[in-house]
Amino acid sequence: MDCTNNTNNTPDNETIARFAKAMGHPTRIEILRFLASLDSCYFGDIHNELPISKATVSQHLKELKDAGLIQGEIETPKVKYCINRENWEKAQSYFVQFFSLKHDKTSCCK
Repeated sequence: MDCTNNTNNTPDNETIARFAKAMGHPTRIEILRFLASLDSCYFGDIHNELPISKATVSQHLKELKDAGLIQGEIETPKVKYCINRENWEKAQSYFVQFFSLKHDKTSCCK
């Protein structure tokens, strides 16, 4: 089966895994919560808002940006960060679909 074939309007496994990997660290979740709580893009250094070092912030922002969950643009002397609304909604929809998969057995261990 081709996991990238999306003919049934079902998210492909690669996309779900990319979003899940990016969200797979507590610091990234904290960054996403911070950015999602804002009404507009954030101009500033996230390490000033959250108890995280600059190097750690940079690494986590790269992962989130590579996954498409956030956007960042350099506007000297600061960088502008915000949630990528299109992919945020896509991730939300994909995870809802994924976690609503049903099976008939109440437990596979009984």
